[in-house]
Amino acid sequence: MIVELLITIAFGLIVGLALGLTGGGGSIFAMPMLIYGIGLSPAEAVPISLVAVGFTAMIGGVQAIRTRLVVWQPTILFALGGIVGAPAGLTVAQLIASQWIVGGFAILSLAAGMAMWLRARRHPEEAEAVRAMPQDATADPVCVLAPDGQLRFTAPCALVLALVGLCTGFLSGLFGVGGGFLIVPALILVTRMGVHGAVGTSLLIISAIGFSGAASALIQGRIDWAILLPFAAGGVAAMLAARQLAGRIAGPVLQQGFSILIILVGIVMLIDSLR
Repeated sequence: MIVELLITIAFGLIVGLALGLTGGGGSIFAMPMLIYGIGLSPAEAVPISLVAVGFTAMIGGVQAIRTRLVVWQPTILFALGGIVGAPAGLTVAQLIASQWIVGGFAILSLAAGMAMWLRARRHPEEAEAVRAMPQDATADPVCVLAPDGQLRFTAPCALVLALVGLCTGFLSGLFGVGGGFLIVPALILVTRMGVHGAVGTSLLIISAIGFSGAASALIQGRIDWAILLPFAAGGVAAMLAARQLAGRIAGPVLQQGFSILIILVGIVMLIDSLR
């Protein structure tokens, strides 16, 4: 019993460390650890992953608020879309066979990992944080941040942020991921905010999406608290430490390292789903 508890905490530490360093990409490790490390089925792992990642991201988000990295308007609009999408994805996940969930997650992992690797190779000077996307100076963003860091609110801007949030929330509920590897590049591409601001903002969005899906799971009584509590505790502890290190070691090497791990996870899960 004690050994199982320590293993669960250790897996949570890994997720929290990755989540704190990347602003969201670490959540992609939660599902495979819950499935292969702890032995849960995909249906059991999805809600636990959502709750643990959401709570861990909230701790990092509070730190981002204290350091004034959060841009509130896109956070609220993005989160509103995600709050609607996450319960829908969670519901769909219950209707799909486990091997399809694992296979879809594997494809998502491979795509995310390869995108990280290519960005680190082609634009090393812009890899200030994992998943940072290069900016095209010739293209006009849908949303524009004023010099004071506030959003210039327009209808197209609100619509794009809400729709991207809706899609991200759906994928989060379907696969039990926070969606930070989608949120950060989307924020940079749509608003042109800085990488560190996008990472801090993404943590609050992830927590909102995670708690939305978690609320749906709680209503249905599908949370295993004996696994969730130590898993989340490990994640929070690692998150607090990782956020202190993120600004010092985030860069091309870190991005490539995470991309390799994510690709390996995707390959293992893809092979398993094909069985």
